Amino acid sequence: MKKIFAALLSASFLLSPIVASQASAADHRRPPVVVKEKVVIHKKVVRQHRWSRGYRMSAAERGRYREVRDYRRYRLAPPPRGYHWVKADNDYLLVGVASGLISSIIAGNR
Repeated sequence: MKKIFAALLSASFLLSPIVASQASAADHRRPPVVVKEKVVIHKKVVRQHRWSRGYRMSAAERGRYREVRDYRRYRLAPPPRGYHWVKADNDYLLVGVASGLISSIIAGNR
């Protein structure tokens, strides 16, 4: 009985690598699983506006940027009559109230 048990045990040790290799070979014969996923990347173009003296701001542009009323807080000179300071992005513009003409530009810290 001991000899039969020992023979079966040794046979199982010898046959286990063969069975394992056949199982892995069967795994390679399967067609690969392909996952199709549609990836959409939306890019937003940001255009930095370069202000220049003499440029005339439209009414839409003037409405978009906020007026700086406390100009001393930002260490700006008092605006002359008919002008006001406007903060556009990180720049301060001295703009004519009626005409929208830029007469001075002060770049803020970036």
